[in-house]
Amino acid sequence: MIVKAHVRQFRAGLWTTLVVLLLVGLLVSATGCGGSIYAITSSSASSKLETAEALGAERYAPYEFWYAKEHLTKAMEEASTADYGDAIKFASTAEEFAEKAIVLSKAAHEGSGR
Repeated sequence: MIVKAHVRQFRAGLWTTLVVLLLVGLLVSATGCGGSIYAITSSSASSKLETAEALGAERYAPYEFWYAKEHLTKAMEEASTADYGDAIKFASTAEEFAEKAIVLSKAAHEGSGR
């Protein structure tokens, strides 16, 4: 009888430990990727924004340039509060509009004979 009681306690303790470890693992994996994805997306957006600025996007594609710039700023704000889901969305939008600014600026340069 005593042995059976100890076996039951051991099994209950083992299951509790396994469930807790599983929940901790899920929590870490769910939150761990957000920062990495944000870092990659914002880095790409920042690089494209610099390229657009070098091409004169402030002049040739002002809407797209400033839209991208403000979205990247907002992405940084969201990331600073660890709201990576929104930060990734803002950074993706910034990257998209920075790319549009690049295309429009290049087209303006080609049209002017540069």
